[in-house]
Amino acid sequence: MPVVVAALLLAGCPSQAPQTPPANIQDEASASSDYYLQQWQQSSDDNKADWQLLAIRALLREGKLPQANQQLGTLPQNLSSVQQLERQLLTAELQIAGKNVSAARSTLSRIDNASLSPNQRVRFYQAQIAANQGKPSLPLIRAYIAQEPLLNDKAHQDNLDKTWQALLGLTPQDMNSLVINADENVLQGWLDLLRVYHENRQDPDMLKAGIKDWQNRYPQNPAAKSLPTQLNQVLNFTQASTAKIALLLPLNGQAKVFADAIAQGFDAAKNGTAVNAPVQPQPPVNNPEQPVTAPQAVSSDPNANGAVSTSAPTEQPAPVTPAQPAEAAPAPITPPQAANAQVKVYDTSSQPLSALLAQAQQDGATLVVGPLLKNNVDQLSATSTTLNVLALNQPETPKDNPNICYFALSPEDEARDAANHIWQQQKRQPLLLVPRGAFGDRVAKAFAAEWQKLGGQTVLQQGLGSTGELRQMVNSGGIRMTGTPVAASAPAPQSVTIAGLTIPAPPSDIPAATGGSVDAVYIVATQSQLTLIKPMIDMTTSSRSKPAMYASSRSYQAGAGPDFRLEMEGLQFSDIPLLAGANPQLMQQASARFHNDYSLVRLYAMGMDAWQLANHFSEMRQLPGFQVSGTTGMLTSSANCVINRKLPWLQYRQGQVVPAS
Repeated sequence: MPVVVAALLLAGCPSQAPQTPPANIQDEASASSDYYLQQWQQSSDDNKADWQLLAIRALLREGKLPQANQQLGTLPQNLSSVQQLERQLLTAELQIAGKNVSAARSTLSRIDNASLSPNQRVRFYQAQIAANQGKPSLPLIRAYIAQEPLLNDKAHQDNLDKTWQALLGLTPQDMNSLVINADENVLQGWLDLLRVYHENRQDPDMLKAGIKDWQNRYPQNPAAKSLPTQLNQVLNFTQASTAKIALLLPLNGQAKVFADAIAQGFDAAKNGTAVNAPVQPQPPVNNPEQPVTAPQAVSSDPNANGAVSTSAPTEQPAPVTPAQPAEAAPAPITPPQAANAQVKVYDTSSQPLSALLAQAQQDGATLVVGPLLKNNVDQLSATSTTLNVLALNQPETPKDNPNICYFALSPEDEARDAANHIWQQQKRQPLLLVPRGAFGDRVAKAFAAEWQKLGGQTVLQQGLGSTGELRQMVNSGGIRMTGTPVAASAPAPQSVTIAGLTIPAPPSDIPAATGGSVDAVYIVATQSQLTLIKPMIDMTTSSRSKPAMYASSRSYQAGAGPDFRLEMEGLQFSDIPLLAGANPQLMQQASARFHNDYSLVRLYAMGMDAWQLANHFSEMRQLPGFQVSGTTGMLTSSANCVINRKLPWLQYRQGQVVPAS
């Protein structure tokens, strides 16, 4: 009987049941939003607001922004000071997740950072970082530096790496305008490391010595104890051997003409028979013929792959008036072993790629240059070769392979460079006039993707037909300054990571149209098409609303006389430095070699640059920011070791071709 009575008493005594632990809003919030909401609904004590604040954090983490905002709006007014701080922090995080960045910055500026817990302080700094939207700036770098002592292990190394990336993104103008406080010793150390890097990045040995000296001068800097990953690679840098180079090119078939031009440029650069040192750019003497890209497949359709005729033009324009030269690029550094390199050519049209690579390795090759055709380049990732390979084309989606780099005269590369140039000229509403079909779509997507990275919104695209179709348009109202948004122009929305929690990005709020008149037109057309397109745009737009016009190198050809140059007044276009006047002596030498077929001159220049890149393969592969001044552009390496080219821009002005201002 006593046992039964005791059991009944315990069963009827709710005060003895296990209690839910109290909420701690200053710590982690790792449970689900459903759990916190349930605790909030059941709680009747002072913890009720704490449970609601935790529920908002969980909803934010789960990407349920409308529910999180709704809960935020129902919080009671009589919150404690600790709860008020948490509400402010949550408000900023929700504003960032909802892409209301300016409001988030204002909210963060009102938060008393000193009163936050360590966990909240990490969230505070990560909110500041997210509010900067990845744009390198002094506030962004300060936020990385401030959160560094609060992080451990991988998060700590990631923070150092991101600090370094933000520093690398500072422009010379940013550096000249920096004002730092006297007590910012860590920031001063980072800036000095950046200076060491910029002064020595073209010489791996000097850079190694500079980094070690910096570590001795700033022993307490967090980067001195654990270098950013990219700089750690510098200390482990080893120069690749170029004693024996295998040059893989198609020596038979329609692609042979391209391969011959590349091989001649490669050989001329190796033997020093070309005038290769960059000089002060001058205006071009001749207008070159239609350019090509490194062919993806040989075809008679230039819009499909860039294949062209090798016939030479008969008319040559008069020399143009010299203009103020641009600043000369640094002369390339050639490793001492380059002059003694042995080069053997292998015919990719004779055997499978895997067999050629195996043969080259058996012959003692230490580096491969090629293949050229896209179908062969696509096979590279499936091969098991351990040789370093500088491919002369690139796959649709390059994969990061530690022994492969990709170098191509691709139209996509030129489109990305155009996006940067037009953005720097303060244009924000671009329209692309590109050929209808796969070629035009590739160019448009490359331009639009780069435009989005720069902070631009929707890019409009309008397809161009044949020259005959354009003539008909002259009589039917001309070209309308409208288009459709480029498909997949915007990159996938980026999630936001705050305090180690990844918040899914909300649906993109980029509008489907530019919301204003077009202020820039990028034209990818032949010279004959451009002679119809530009006058139509001039006739259909008033002088006050006339957009700035830009063209790709496709329209820059030999044979254009003074009438054409006058009609193109104001239009800007890009081309490789060799044909933009960077080295007149070399240009004359190359144009004479190919009878003024400037399509082949471009490939000849590509061969020359392939020799330079081969001798700097390790630097391009391992050293971030390393660059080579080439005849096809200023060459740098991006992700997956894809070689990017920055091109000079020219402009038609009063019947002359001069550097664009």
